[in-house]
Amino acid sequence: MKPETRNSKLAAIILAAGKGTRMKSSLAKVLHPLHGAPMLSYSVNVARKVGASDIVAVVGHQAELIEETLKGEGLVFVRQEAQLGTGHAVHQTRDLFRDFEGTILILCGDVPLLRPSTVEHLMEKHSAGQADVTVLTTRLDDPSGYGRIVKGEGDRILKIVEERDATAEEKGIREINTGIYCAECPFLFEAVAAIDNRNAQREYYLTDIVGIANRRNRTVRAFAVPDFQEVMGINTREDLKRAEDVIRRRGSGS
Repeated sequence: MKPETRNSKLAAIILAAGKGTRMKSSLAKVLHPLHGAPMLSYSVNVARKVGASDIVAVVGHQAELIEETLKGEGLVFVRQEAQLGTGHAVHQTRDLFRDFEGTILILCGDVPLLRPSTVEHLMEKHSAGQADVTVLTTRLDDPSGYGRIVKGEGDRILKIVEERDATAEEKGIREINTGIYCAECPFLFEAVAAIDNRNAQREYYLTDIVGIANRRNRTVRAFAVPDFQEVMGINTREDLKRAEDVIRRRGSGS
C-alpha cells in the first residue's frame, strides 16, 4: 500500500556513484551480484514498491556500465563526474526537480536489506510530524565510524556530526545516521545549495541539511529502525556475504 505523503507526490533519489574500493574489485560496488541481482536493484525495488513516481540514480564510477545493466528498470540516470560528497550528489539532480513539489526519498545504492515496510513507516512519520526532513536512524553498541544524531527534545534532530568532526561527547552518542532520508521539495534543494565543504574530508555532506533546516526554523525528525542489520551498508566482500545470508534466511521465512 502506498504510504501517505504530505503532498501526495513521491520521487526517489538513489545515491550510487561511489567506487567501493574496500570491495577490492574492478566492478562498481552497486553492481556486485547479491542473490542473483545487482545490489543497486534492491534499492530500486524499494523505491518502486513504496510508490515513487520517478526514480533517479546518481552514478559516477562505471556510470555507463551501471546504466547499461539497469537500462530496463525505468530509471533516470544523473552523473556525478567528481565524487565530492553526498550533498554534491543530490545537487546534481536539481534540474530534474526544478518544478517538483512533493516528498523526495533518498536511498543508498549499497543498502540492499532495507524493507519497503520500514520506508513506509519512515514516510508516515515524516508526514504525521509535518517534517521538512526526516532521517532514518538506528542505534549501535559500537557507533564508531558513523555520523552521530544530536537531538533536542523528543525526536527532533539538531544536527548530524560525522565521526571525524565529532567531539568526545558526541562520539559517545549511539544513535547513528543511516544515510536514508525523506525531505520536502523544494526545501531540499535550497538546503543542498547552501552546503559548504568546511570539514575534515573537504566534502559536501548531505547531513548538513539538518543544521541548515534548524537555522531556518524548519522541522527535522528522526525515525529509528530497531534492526540495524536492515540498514547495513555493504562495503566489503564479507558484508556482501552477510547480506546474502540475511536474504536467504528471509526467503526461508526465518
